[in-house]
Amino acid sequence: MNKPEITWGDFAKLDIRTGTIEEAVVFEKARVPAYQLKVNFGELGIKKTSAQITKKYLPENLIGKQVIAVVNFPPKQIANFMSECLILGAVEGDDVILLQPTSTVKNGLSIG
Repeated sequence: MNKPEITWGDFAKLDIRTGTIEEAVVFEKARVPAYQLKVNFGELGIKKTSAQITKKYLPENLIGKQVIAVVNFPPKQIANFMSECLILGAVEGDDVILLQPTSTVKNGLSIG
């Protein structure tokens, strides 16, 4: 399904950054299996998020992984947890493959 065309201005509103996962734990209260993650975005600090990536990843294997995330969405309450960013991934059915830099980069670099 194609989504509607957007303008460069629409895209430019997104603040997409590189970050490194520092903590990953099972999100016990999530309706759909998920992890609670803490991601270091350098000068932007550490942001929390919930990610439904349990089919392809174990929490212990996520620590130290660099990811790409949108960091300027408003916080969103998910069960008893406040999500502060959205990690990006390629979605096929209910499988999600995290988008990652191909080389280690500085946390907080802007994508765009």
